[in-house]
Amino acid sequence: MQKLERMHRKRQVTVFIFAVFLHLVCSEPMRFSVGEETGNGSLVAHLSKAMGLGIGELTSRSARVVSDDDKQYLLLDSATGDLLLREKLDREELCGPKEPCVLHFQVFLEMPVQFFQGELLIEDINDHSPVFPDREVLLKIPENSQPGTLFPLTLAEDLDVGINGIQNYTVSPNAQFYVLTRNNSEGKKYPELVQDKALDREKQAELSLTLVALDGGTPPRSGAVLVRILIMDVNDNAPEFAHSPYEVRVLENSPPDYMVLNVLAKDADDGNYGAVSYGFFQASDDIKQTFSINEITGEIRLKKALDFEKVNNYRVEIEATDGGGLTGKGTVFIEVVDVNDNAPEITISSLTSSIPENAPETVVSVFRIRDRDSGDNGKTVCSIPDNLPFILKSTFKNFYTLVTERPLDRESRSEYNITITVTDLGTPRLQTQHSLRVQVSDVNDNAPEFSQSSYTLRVRENNSPALHIGTIRATDRDAGSNAQLSYSLLPGPQPGPDAAALLSIHADSGQLFALRALDYEALQAFEVRVRATDQGSPALSSQALVRVQVLDANDNSPFVLYPLQNASAPVTELLPRAAEPGYLLSKVVAVDRDSGQNAWLSFQLLKATEPGLFGVGPHNGEVRTARPLSERDAPRHRLLLLVRDNGEPPRSASVTLHVLLVDGFSQPYLPLPDAPPQRAPPDRLTAYLVVALAAVSSLFLLSLLLFVALRLCRRRGGPGSLGGGSLPEPHFPGHLVDVSGAGTLSQSYQYEVCLPEDLGNGEFKILQPVVPNLLTQDPELDCRKTSNCRNNF
Repeated sequence: MQKLERMHRKRQVTVFIFAVFLHLVCSEPMRFSVGEETGNGSLVAHLSKAMGLGIGELTSRSARVVSDDDKQYLLLDSATGDLLLREKLDREELCGPKEPCVLHFQVFLEMPVQFFQGELLIEDINDHSPVFPDREVLLKIPENSQPGTLFPLTLAEDLDVGINGIQNYTVSPNAQFYVLTRNNSEGKKYPELVQDKALDREKQAELSLTLVALDGGTPPRSGAVLVRILIMDVNDNAPEFAHSPYEVRVLENSPPDYMVLNVLAKDADDGNYGAVSYGFFQASDDIKQTFSINEITGEIRLKKALDFEKVNNYRVEIEATDGGGLTGKGTVFIEVVDVNDNAPEITISSLTSSIPENAPETVVSVFRIRDRDSGDNGKTVCSIPDNLPFILKSTFKNFYTLVTERPLDRESRSEYNITITVTDLGTPRLQTQHSLRVQVSDVNDNAPEFSQSSYTLRVRENNSPALHIGTIRATDRDAGSNAQLSYSLLPGPQPGPDAAALLSIHADSGQLFALRALDYEALQAFEVRVRATDQGSPALSSQALVRVQVLDANDNSPFVLYPLQNASAPVTELLPRAAEPGYLLSKVVAVDRDSGQNAWLSFQLLKATEPGLFGVGPHNGEVRTARPLSERDAPRHRLLLLVRDNGEPPRSASVTLHVLLVDGFSQPYLPLPDAPPQRAPPDRLTAYLVVALAAVSSLFLLSLLLFVALRLCRRRGGPGSLGGGSLPEPHFPGHLVDVSGAGTLSQSYQYEVCLPEDLGNGEFKILQPVVPNLLTQDPELDCRKTSNCRNNF
């Protein structure tokens, strides 16, 4: 059912369109009339009523009146729907003798395109009087002329037509002649003088009569001419033309003085009565201005150029007059042959100079074509270049409509120069060209485009606020406000810091600024989206991803992990006096929060109690002995080490390492006072020397005893058992993990302490190094060995 309804509707629409088109083409023209010499601005007709349209519809559909002639005589008042005269109309100037005088015009409507034909009949008024071509007419009549003989006279010209034209002729009262009014072959009235009585030259050799021409106007107008009649002696043979009528064809482009024809008349009389002279008979002004005839030879020549488009044929009446006054009449038919001398004409009726892009079929221009030639010379062919998105449609008679073939794209081409070429089919062919310039107005149909989908910007940390870090630009193929872009920031695709707190973008230029100082150690990189929006309606936008990478600066000094510098007690390393050169005493472990080259650490020994005894690895921070130890070396050493990064400028940190020399690991560690003992007064020097000698001797004996005890313990309990003793417990971290490339320990060190439960403060604490990669010994076994060693000692 729905398909049937749609088909039914389509048929209704088709029938309606066909009916409208049929009405457009086949409708009868509207006919109006107006008297000539009516003042300009006078009302001709209510055009809107005649067309069956509302007043407002004429304005909305851009109604225009177009005349067939180049000059526009009519004016349409779109507001009232009245058809007015633009100027006074002179019927004689417009149409001449043509009757009726009709001015053809068309009414053109847009949206949709529609034409109405109109005809304006210009009614003649009696504003011209009859005029004879000459002031005086000489008529020679032989005296033997019989009553009833007719003598045609020159007719008068009246520019008016119809009832206002010449209706009859009268002659002044006389006894010999009266006048008759007759119609010639062209329908014009001319007078014939009729002889009423026999003539007698001896009584009256000459007569003067007044011939009056009257028109039929109200009031009638008249014109008069003097007719002089000369009564001649008898001449009984009148001239006769050898060929009558004559027919001749003349090209319209024939030059002036071109001989059209040579007429010949013969007279049977002799002497003066046989001599013939030629002339035009009852010729109009147009014929007299166009042609000339030689009175003696009878040659008819052109006086001016012919124009087929104005007059295409002439009928010329000629007469031959002999010396006795007798005349013979002849007719010459001159046909003007058309040549292709008029190029086609293009008249623009409507023009749209700007067309919005993406619009469907749009009327660009409505124009009319005319060729004043005839036949093939007047047939025309209209065309435009094939490479343009426009087509020509023939709408009505010689009217054409130039429309777009498809929607236009301003970004592909913003302007078109359309050349309309009209060529006739004559020989040679003539053509006329007219150029139209059509601009394509912009529509916001292109979103902004970034040169790339993502951008990477780099900024060094600790930057100054409001630092310009880069510019993101987009382009828009549209024009005007549709191409004006504004930029804004959007959050990045991944969760991260608030972009609005870190960056800002200039809405017009797309310049990105860092709002605050960035810290590489807190944020190495983040992403935001930049959106470009045009100012069109509706606005279009696009986005691009911007990745901001924070570049590291050397703003962090190395941090020492081991030995700790903020502990309550200083870190003390034990060094056996029997250590060989290269003995690993300790390892300085440090890190740097910076990255790359700024985090490359190097180590340096700045100061030592005993220079040359210790050395530090420049890259790994390992503190090793540089030479064997001797008895003269101080028991305590203080090392000041410098940890420096490779940044620019470099940053550093210092670390202090305390070293205690022991004889193996059994010598008790007695903390020495930090301050050196005060010197005794000089008078007690001897006492001090004695005490010192006794102390040295005691220490020597004690060392010897310890050495023997250690040897015995090693033989019985193994090398891991030591006698009791009291050593202070230094601070050691549980584990130190190596950080590759940062200069820390290559392996972990740990010391385990085993104490019996009943051991007092006077007992030794045994420190045993443990390597994580080896199997750990049983702590209870170690404690038992330590107890046995103590008992043996």
